[in-house]
Amino acid sequence: MMTLGATAKEIVKAGNWAGNSLLIASAAVLMLAGSTASAQQLDQPIDRRVEANVSGAESQRRVETMSTATDELISAYRLTNKKIESLNIFNRQLSEVIVSQNEELASLQRQIDDVEEVGRSVTPLMLKMIDSLAQFIEVDIPFLSEKRRARVDGLRVLMRRSDVADAERYRRILEAYQVESDFGRTIEAYAGLLEKDGIEVPVDYLRVGRIGLIYQTRDLEEVGAWNAEIGAFELLDSSYFNWVAEGLRVAKKQSAPQLIRVPLGQPEQGGQS
Repeated sequence: MMTLGATAKEIVKAGNWAGNSLLIASAAVLMLAGSTASAQQLDQPIDRRVEANVSGAESQRRVETMSTATDELISAYRLTNKKIESLNIFNRQLSEVIVSQNEELASLQRQIDDVEEVGRSVTPLMLKMIDSLAQFIEVDIPFLSEKRRARVDGLRVLMRRSDVADAERYRRILEAYQVESDFGRTIEAYAGLLEKDGIEVPVDYLRVGRIGLIYQTRDLEEVGAWNAEIGAFELLDSSYFNWVAEGLRVAKKQSAPQLIRVPLGQPEQGGQS
């Protein structure tokens, strides 16, 4: 444009006014052409800038995508660490439980070994207790003899059974001893048979602890008592009839408890009244 301006001044100085219009028009054309060329030169940087902006936007989107993925990975990593920490705590606790269980198993094994050893020493004792009980029943006054012998026989069978523990065997033996002990503190009436002259006679028995075993025939014509010295029943005189009858009523809970007269030691021999 500075070149075009200098040319116009020379034209004016020359005074060629006829050509001025043509020169001005030519200058305008040259200026327009220069402007077009300048616009074309500016379009290239603008296009490159637009392309750069587009590329930058895509890069930003990729960065944001990578950032989101990174955040997700970090969150997953932290969650995994928490799970690992929880599993470590659980494993430590489980290890302690396992150690405790192993100690308990060892203790139980020692107890089992001790029980087996005790069982080997207790079995002879239990057999001796059963034999002693059987001997006691044979020398005791003969009340409920069959039932009591059957109880002892049941204990002998129990000792031969393999499916019964020693503790249960011992409990049953003690239970039998307790039953025998209770007989000494109770009064009892029960029906039975008494052999007289080879004939079994139905009678009512009255047991008073272990100090007396008395019978009364069903026809109320005879009463007798066990004499331990001779090992047999002996007849009682008629003075005992009412006492025996009253004792039977008390034992059967048909009468209120009261004092009754029973023979001790060897009774007086007497006939029937």
